[in-house]
Amino acid sequence: MAAVTLTAVLSGVTRYAHGVSRVVAFVVATLALAGLAWIVALATEEVGQRLGTAATGLMQSTVGNLPEFFVVIFALQAGDRVVAESAILGSILVNALLVLGLVIVAGALRERKRDGIMRFNPRLPNDTATLLLVSSFIIVLIGLTHGASDPASHHARTISIIGALAILAVYATWLRQYLTTPEPAGTHVRGQPRLTLATSIVLLVLAGTASAFVSDWFINALEPTIETLDISKAFAGLVIVAIAGNAVEHAAGVVLAAKGQADLAISVVKNSVAQIAAFLYPLLVLVSLLTATTLTFSLAPVYIGALIGTAVIVWQITGDGEATVFEGAALVATFVILATVAAFE
Repeated sequence: MAAVTLTAVLSGVTRYAHGVSRVVAFVVATLALAGLAWIVALATEEVGQRLGTAATGLMQSTVGNLPEFFVVIFALQAGDRVVAESAILGSILVNALLVLGLVIVAGALRERKRDGIMRFNPRLPNDTATLLLVSSFIIVLIGLTHGASDPASHHARTISIIGALAILAVYATWLRQYLTTPEPAGTHVRGQPRLTLATSIVLLVLAGTASAFVSDWFINALEPTIETLDISKAFAGLVIVAIAGNAVEHAAGVVLAAKGQADLAISVVKNSVAQIAAFLYPLLVLVSLLTATTLTFSLAPVYIGALIGTAVIVWQITGDGEATVFEGAALVATFVILATVAAFE
């Protein structure tokens, strides 16, 4: 924790110090985000000992998505809509493909001495797929209207606002159902707590708050780094920003899966996907009305296809509550293909 605190402080120093390379500042900020993710992973497991997988997964994903929220807000305020859009979409795709794939690989490898199958409650994966498809629906419709240049294509902003309110209502309905439905037997988090509940929650909140500041410094160093390394903005938002901004889910999910906490690991990742698609994205559409750049559900056709394809493949792999190393590898490979396309956008 001391090392993480020091890295976060250094990130702030490199942000405001004169004469420091922006690439160096970018690397330090990335390391700081990863370090904060480790603290959140620790606190998540501790909270899970007492609150169960549903509440813990939701709490962790909310704190874990704070960096992404601020990254997008700062990008919109800076007028960089491409990075903002690709960061949101990247967060969904990184969690649903790369992180979930790594979690499944880690969880299935742990079960290799038995039958090599990672088992978890299928309820959340199926709910997440539904929320992802509902969010994709408005994105596909707006994409079709733009492709046809029909009258509705001139009202993407109004459609996005109404759609955002509708999706938020659906998410609220699902969230109430998700948190009030009793968890099946056998899904509790195993192990003995090492920290008090209050300490664990404080760690979650402090790490999440610190990550908001580090995200600002990260974005400040991102643009010069893109130019220096000659990276496309689409790749930067879809891959670099998304991976760094979701480092919390990466660390927590994979570590928990490797420890045999399959339901909590899936809960952490799937809650994040559901929250970004059906809560964070619609909320940012509304909040963007107060920033320099307005965000809508209008995306490039290639990303619309990627979103629909992701919803289908994730549903196929996790809908039955079982997954193997092969299926985890398939998810990771899908993300690698997507990242390659983004690199040339």
